[in-house]
Amino acid sequence: LSNLSLVDICFTSITIPKMLVNIQSESKVITYLGCITQMYFFLLFTALDDLILTVMAYDRYVAICHPLHYTVIMNPHLCGLLVLVSWIISILHSLLESLMVLQLSFCSDLEIPHFFCELKEVVQLACSDTFPNDIVMNFSAGLLGAGPLAGILYSYSKIVSSICAISSAQGKYKAFSTCASHLSAVSLFYGTSLGVYLGSVGTHSSQSSAIPSVMYTVVT
Repeated sequence: LSNLSLVDICFTSITIPKMLVNIQSESKVITYLGCITQMYFFLLFTALDDLILTVMAYDRYVAICHPLHYTVIMNPHLCGLLVLVSWIISILHSLLESLMVLQLSFCSDLEIPHFFCELKEVVQLACSDTFPNDIVMNFSAGLLGAGPLAGILYSYSKIVSSICAISSAQGKYKAFSTCASHLSAVSLFYGTSLGVYLGSVGTHSSQSSAIPSVMYTVVT
């Protein structure tokens, strides 16, 4: 929970202050270095948010499906290890994506049709070949997007079947209430972020992706 809170604070700090400054000053300029830096940390904390939510889903699965073994399975060592692995994967992912963007060449007077330096929008503005970037982006989306989502869905399928097996209504309510806040965060995070990328397929309207992006970058 402390890591999730830290990640969410950093996640919103990457985009919101700059966005508010842009609104106040009516200037939407960002330097090349500032854009790359913002993009790196945005990718880092997005992946971290994703992975930590997955770890929390596993935690809820163990708590509800194996309550007697919960303290043994989810010991401090395992919790620390899962968080550490999440940090390492996120750092390597964001570093790879950012270094690949640095290899691209850009024309002058670039305008990003977004309220922050979003990776896909930046890559689309490049004058050089972006095929390797597209391959890495799609692979990363599958690995860090679909993979954790599959883990969360599997955990909750087991949780639902365990809750249904509880005889008393009060027991079912108590078990489900421990997952409600996490399930709400997961639904909002994945619902809007998947909507952005799936909705952008076949359309070149950046405004259609910028509006729902506010949901998973600010509201969540």
